[in-house]
Amino acid sequence: MSSDFESYEQDFAVLTAEITGRIGKVPKLVGDEKKQMVANVEKQLEEARELLEQMELEVREIPPQSRGMYSSRMRSYKQEMGKLEADFKRSRIAYSDEVRNELLGDDGNSSENQRAHLLDNTERLERSSRRLEAGYQIAVETEQIGQEMLENLSHDREKIQRARERLRETDANLGKSSRILTGMLRRIIQNRILIVVLAVIVIFTTMMAIYFSVRGR
Repeated sequence: MSSDFESYEQDFAVLTAEITGRIGKVPKLVGDEKKQMVANVEKQLEEARELLEQMELEVREIPPQSRGMYSSRMRSYKQEMGKLEADFKRSRIAYSDEVRNELLGDDGNSSENQRAHLLDNTERLERSSRRLEAGYQIAVETEQIGQEMLENLSHDREKIQRARERLRETDANLGKSSRILTGMLRRIIQNRILIVVLAVIVIFTTMMAIYFSVRGR
């Protein structure tokens, strides 16, 4: 399972490196070449998002005791993804300003004001996105903790049930042993009584024999 995660990690690292390089080129290009570069970056960003989804699915399949390290790495990759998307938005805003200036002939001050306004809105969206991502991560971690607690409770329940079964077996064995010991004690008492009776008879018979023997003389 972890080998699949690491394979996705390598693909993600290569892909983000390519995206970073292409984002840096967007403001320097013009015309159709710039449009093509923007389309390529959008496609690669989508591929990166799909890789993150696959990695997250792999993390959920990892045993709880080993999941913490991978969850931390996932948070780092999501932050990196957010930064790439923010950088791409900025490069696209610069690109849109250039195109709008060419088409409408806006002056430099108007373009700068619009760009500043768009950047401000972009930063707000990024902050909201980070809050949502943090909330989602907390929900995922809470779900994981709940699953671990349920698993621990299930194990404890099984242990208690096994202990109860052993106690029942012990009680049954003790009851059986008690009945056997009671029977043995009863037989011992009966044997001792029989021995005493036989001894009395033998003594009485012997005394009678001696008495009649002495009297006959």
